[in-house]
Amino acid sequence: MADERRLTAQRADGATLLIFYMVALLVVPARFTIAFVPITLPPALFVAMCLAVVWFAAHLVDHLGMAKGRNAVRTILAIYVILHLTTYALATRRYLPIDELSVSDSALIRIVSMAALAVFVCDAVRSGERLSRALRVMVGCLTVSAFVGLFQFGLGLDLASYITLPGLRVQDNGYSALESRSIFFRPAGTVNHPIEFGLVCVLGVPFAAHFVFQAKDRGEPVGRWWTALSLLALMAILSLSRTAIIGLVVTGIVMAILLPRERGLPLLGVGAVFLGGASIVVPGLFGTVTSMFSNIEDDPSFQGRTKDYDGAWLEIAKHPWLGRGFGTFLPSKYTILDNQYLLTMIENGYLGLIAFVLLFLGAIFAALRARALSRDEGVRGIAMCLVAAMLTSALGAATFDELAFSVATGMTFMLIGVSGALLRIARQEAAARRAAEVSPAS
Repeated sequence: MADERRLTAQRADGATLLIFYMVALLVVPARFTIAFVPITLPPALFVAMCLAVVWFAAHLVDHLGMAKGRNAVRTILAIYVILHLTTYALATRRYLPIDELSVSDSALIRIVSMAALAVFVCDAVRSGERLSRALRVMVGCLTVSAFVGLFQFGLGLDLASYITLPGLRVQDNGYSALESRSIFFRPAGTVNHPIEFGLVCVLGVPFAAHFVFQAKDRGEPVGRWWTALSLLALMAILSLSRTAIIGLVVTGIVMAILLPRERGLPLLGVGAVFLGGASIVVPGLFGTVTSMFSNIEDDPSFQGRTKDYDGAWLEIAKHPWLGRGFGTFLPSKYTILDNQYLLTMIENGYLGLIAFVLLFLGAIFAALRARALSRDEGVRGIAMCLVAAMLTSALGAATFDELAFSVATGMTFMLIGVSGALLRIARQEAAARRAAEVSPAS
C-alpha cells in the first residue's frame, strides 16, 4: 500500500504521458500531420513513438517505476509484432512495386508503434487511481470530439476545419468531413470518417457510465459524467453507422450481464428512454436508423462491402499462411475491403488472423481475470468497460478496415494496454491482501 501511495503521489508518471497521447489522438484533428518531416506523421503517432523510446529506456534501469515481469497482454503483443516483422521480411524479400513497398514501410512503423504504446501503458500505469484518472481524461477528450460532431450533424459546421496549430499541416486523407445519409449530415468529429467516429464514441460509452456510478458512490457531482455519457451515446447514433449501432447493443448487453442488477437494468431503461427522446428531437432519425438494417441485402452500401469477398479469397489463396505483406493491398490500386479480418488474411495470412484475434481475446481475458482477482469496485468497473470495448472493437473490425483508421487503431491498442495494466494492478492488490491475511496469523 505504501508503494501504491507513492506512485499515486508522483507529480508525473506513465499516466501523465498517456494523457498527452490521448489529447494528440482525440482532440487534435486527425487530418493534421507534422509539417517538418518528409513522411506522413500524425501527432499521436509521434507521441506513441516517443513513448516507445521511454519504455525501452526505462526498462534499462530499476528506479523509474516501470513494471517488469510477465503479463499475458505483453506476450500476445510480442507475438503480434514478431509475426508482422516476419511478414514484412518475406514480403520485401521478393519484388514489391515501389508504391506498395513505401506503404508497407510506413504501415510497419505504425503497427509496431501501436504495439509499443500498448506495452507502455501495460507497464507504466501502476496504480488504480492513476489509471482511473487517465481514463477520465479519455472520456473528456472523446466528449470534445463528440461536441464537434454535434455541430457537424446539426448545423453542417465543421469546427475542426477552423483549427490551426503551429508545426502541423492538413493532410488530405480522401474523406469528406461532412458526408450525408438520407436527409442528415454524417458527423466525423475530430477523426477521419463517420464510421470511425461512431466506433470511438461507443468505446467511450461504458467508461462514461462507469464514472457516473463511481461519482454517485463517492457523493461527487455526476452532471458532467451524465453529459459525457449522453453526448457520446447520442453521437454514436447520429453517426448513422451500423458499426456504432451494433456496438451500442453489444455494450448494453455486456453491461446488463456484468453490472449488478440494480445498476444494469436501470441503465438499459435510461438508454431506451434516451433513444426514444432522440427520435422525437430529431425527426426522421428512427426511420433512417432502422432502414440501415431492414432489407440490408438490397442496400447498395452493404452490397459494395460484400461484392469483393470472392476476389479476396483468391488473394488469400496466393499467400495463405503469412500473407502478401501488411499494407501492400492498396485500396487505390486493388479494391476497398471493408472487413479487417479478410484484409488481415490477405496481408498477414492465417497466422496473422490468429494473432489479430488473440489481441482481443487476450485483452478480454486480462480484464475478466482482473475483475475476478480484485475486490475494488473501481477496478472491477473498469474491467467491465474493457470487456465491452474490446468486443465492440472486435465486431467493428468485421464491418470496416479498422487498422487503416488511425484513431480507431490508436484507441484499440491503448485499451489493450489498459487491460494489461489493470491485470497488473489487480494482481498487486490480491498479493497485498494475501500478505495482510497471513501477517496477523504469523
